[in-house]
Amino acid sequence: MLSRHTRLRTQIQIVLDAVLLGLSLYLAHQLRTHWRFEVFGGTRDIRSLESYMWLFPLVMVGGPFLLRSIGFYNRPFLPSRRLTAWQLIKGCVYATIGLVIVIFVVRQGGEIGRSVIILFGLISFGVISIKEEIVLQWRMGRLGGAPMEKRLILVGTTEDTVRLRQDLSRSQREELNIVAQLSINERPVSDLVELMHVHSANGVVLTAKHTYLGQIEQAIELCEREGVEVWLLADFFKTQISRTGVDDFYGRPMLVFRSGPDTSWPLAVKRLIDFWGALLLLVLLGVPMLLVGLIIKLGSPGSALFRQQRSGLNGRPFTMLKFRSMVTDAEQRKQELALLNEMSGPVFKVTNDPRVTPVGRFIRKWSIDELPQLINVLRGEMSLVGPRPLPVAEVARFDDLAHRRRLSVRPGITCLWQVSGRSEVRDFRDWVRLDLEYIDNWSLWLDLNILLRTIPAVLTAAGAK
Repeated sequence: MLSRHTRLRTQIQIVLDAVLLGLSLYLAHQLRTHWRFEVFGGTRDIRSLESYMWLFPLVMVGGPFLLRSIGFYNRPFLPSRRLTAWQLIKGCVYATIGLVIVIFVVRQGGEIGRSVIILFGLISFGVISIKEEIVLQWRMGRLGGAPMEKRLILVGTTEDTVRLRQDLSRSQREELNIVAQLSINERPVSDLVELMHVHSANGVVLTAKHTYLGQIEQAIELCEREGVEVWLLADFFKTQISRTGVDDFYGRPMLVFRSGPDTSWPLAVKRLIDFWGALLLLVLLGVPMLLVGLIIKLGSPGSALFRQQRSGLNGRPFTMLKFRSMVTDAEQRKQELALLNEMSGPVFKVTNDPRVTPVGRFIRKWSIDELPQLINVLRGEMSLVGPRPLPVAEVARFDDLAHRRRLSVRPGITCLWQVSGRSEVRDFRDWVRLDLEYIDNWSLWLDLNILLRTIPAVLTAAGAK
């Protein structure tokens, strides 16, 4: 993995472990308070929690430092449970012994319960082990594995790509998936576009020699239009949109050309807000959503939910959920209404669409039909804020490859287009312009601003169709 990805992942782990170590000390004290037990002949009376407050900074700062020193954060992306348990046992034993020594020196064997420290070691091992198992299952499962997986295309001469692929295979990096190779000494660089579309790649590694600078520059331009990261083992090239960064790729210096948001703490916070925000909304709106589903079923024959293949991050297809607002044969009747399409470009929009049911007209007006997409957010397929996902068939009809850069971020339930007078946008190029404006200026504050502007837009049914 690129060092910046590994660094961010490690920082998140350190923060989580620090919180869990503090929680372990608190639980150890609470357990000892209600359980009159002491080891090594210590006192049976336990001091108040205030007497232990000075230990919390010590365990929350020193604990992760100790774990780092024994290589806990240098484990593989999918570590074995045996390795995790062994390193965690060593870390907890060392931490317990260290606390005993510190207490003896600072407090001179005072009345702090020794069993609290022993219980801290046991509880910290338990809670961090549970956290590690959850993280392991998440990375191996659908929710974590797919979003974190780097789907790479290797581009360069046959010799260079084969050698790099062998190096990566020997390193056994589970988070990397080499989905395709393009030998520029055998095939035209333009074939890279088809490979990115077919494999939904989110990274392209260029390894060609200096004699192929023209082809390398062409490949960077194609990736720039698509919003796909380029990892370049070569000299710097001038770009029009991408921001250039320097990174390390398994010991090799690399330039990264990026035309979307960089991997960062704000991006990690965005995903955290997405997950917990969607979960909270589903809990609060669960019963009303069930009632809406029942009304839809009673109002017209067919399923309450409408499922459609949409293009997600980097164009990867996913099944988007909505409350069904049209008749069941709406897709088949779409061609009949082609002449009424009000939007230029590959997308289809019709005011007063005759396929919409009476119930559907109401739920579309108040954007209730979008609520099941909270499940897509929980799955990691969508975000609360981002460009609206388009059907796979419409994305395939893009006549300008630059429009695909809107796929360089996770699609959202609401977006800048929707809060900027969506009924007034008739030209697909204006829609894309707003999406790219969002991508180029993304920040947590912009997301919050769009969410706040979405509330009155929904309550007033502004621009809804």
